[in-house]
Amino acid sequence: MTALLEVEDLHVEFRTRDGVAKVLNGVGYHVDAGETVAVLGESGSGKSVTAQTIMGILDTPPAVVTRGAIRFHGEDLLAASEERRREVRGDGIAMIFQDALSALNPVFTVGFQIEEQLRVRRGMSRKDARARAVELLDLVKIPNAANRVREYPHQFSGGMRQRAMIAMSLALDPEMLIADEPTTALDVTVQAQIMDLLREIQQERDMGLILITHDLGVVADVADRIAVMYAGRIVEHADVFQLFRAPGHPYTESLLESLPRLDLKGQELKTIKGLPPSLTHIPSGCPFHPRCPRAVDRCATEVPADHRLGLDRTSACHFAEEVVSRG
Repeated sequence: MTALLEVEDLHVEFRTRDGVAKVLNGVGYHVDAGETVAVLGESGSGKSVTAQTIMGILDTPPAVVTRGAIRFHGEDLLAASEERRREVRGDGIAMIFQDALSALNPVFTVGFQIEEQLRVRRGMSRKDARARAVELLDLVKIPNAANRVREYPHQFSGGMRQRAMIAMSLALDPEMLIADEPTTALDVTVQAQIMDLLREIQQERDMGLILITHDLGVVADVADRIAVMYAGRIVEHADVFQLFRAPGHPYTESLLESLPRLDLKGQELKTIKGLPPSLTHIPSGCPFHPRCPRAVDRCATEVPADHRLGLDRTSACHFAEEVVSRG
């Protein structure tokens, strides 16, 4: 059965004056209808660049896709024309951006920004588009939607702006939704509300959802599968329960150990030593080896293959079986 979305062996470089940054190095994962795949990793690991490549909104140059495929319903979007990519954007795949205040245009009302795509892409009249915009704002639980549709982004709170972004992304009834850090800078209560809203809408519409985040707590509640990224590569791919029960890569293991836990009250919180590598100078061998507590000489010279640890589970570590057995 063909996946709704499939990313295969994706390589992206940023060619700058300071050198070539290898931002994506063979990224691959798939998403089925009604499924949530969380993409985890520190800042700079390539999570958002993967999403922007899927959407076809990378700045080219300096970004260059050097290899790979992105298949939506089996159609390779990287081989499609720009006109076809525009058709898929919004109708097939939509995206919620990380900073709603920056993503929304400050000089137009929230309602106008939702209505515009309905008039252009669906040929709706202004009256019908306005009615649909109100319905969408009501769907995402914005109170008094009929009046707030006339307000500007700065008149919305952070949580309400994020809801407006979700309404805008749903306007063309997409089959796939990419949520890039949708709860950043929101307080804990609002974060929970936004995630509950996304889950509810996804279930109603049977949408595929890619959730980009660094918050392991959010992932545990909503994801079906997790893809862990480091230095532009998927280093572990697993079912959410398998990954939390027994991580199969030292990087995933370290991320989980750095989570605050109530049963460890008063103990020093573990951290991952060092910093993520510069993508213009990725270390030889396993990119994680300079920070890895398990690293041996082999790790500095030999790039680890993706070791299969079970059905739809892989780990890019020379000692994957040993790491997962410890869990």
